[in-house]
Amino acid sequence: MPDLGRLIAFEGGEGAGKSTQSRALATHIGAELTREPGGTPLGERLRRLLLEETGPLDPRAELMLLLAARAEHLAERIGPALAAGRHVVVDRFTASTLAYQGYGRGLPIEEVRRACALATGGREPDLNVLLDVPVPLGAARRSPRSEDRIEREVAEFHERVRRGFLAEAAAAPERWLVVDGSLAEAEVGAFVKSGVAARLGILPRAAG
Repeated sequence: MPDLGRLIAFEGGEGAGKSTQSRALATHIGAELTREPGGTPLGERLRRLLLEETGPLDPRAELMLLLAARAEHLAERIGPALAAGRHVVVDRFTASTLAYQGYGRGLPIEEVRRACALATGGREPDLNVLLDVPVPLGAARRSPRSEDRIEREVAEFHERVRRGFLAEAAAAPERWLVVDGSLAEAEVGAFVKSGVAARLGILPRAAG
């Protein structure tokens, strides 16, 4: 039986550079790349519903839709890849739910944590990579014409989300790699790659 793969989750607020850096790391280590919400046909449909096709949602309804997508994602894609010995890099996972629906929306944090554990069967990332950027910088990096429902939230919401990510990272530093996302893209990538190698022992995929 192959060794289990490792699950690496990229976390952070809007405009932090997660999509760019998660793609770069997945290529660097030869991992499967996916995202949340999304990653499966059901997940992608729920992503459109959550981000593009609805107005305001009750926070608990929003939470349940996100967790439905995650449960399917674990069962159909992430879990089988890890079991086959492949590393998986995911753009957002449980910490985003805690930060956005817990700290941001104001749902009770421990209730959200228990709901997340139910959706994942208790599976946590082997490493969370937090790309931390000040909220004004993240907003400046985005195009207002392409903002989704979450990105259009007021600055105070995004400040709560940022504080939530930092609180979660401070509470379990052994499971987090915090990187200054305001640095140049190449610098951020170098810190991420070296941090993943140091924490998990995952080296670059051999060329050829």
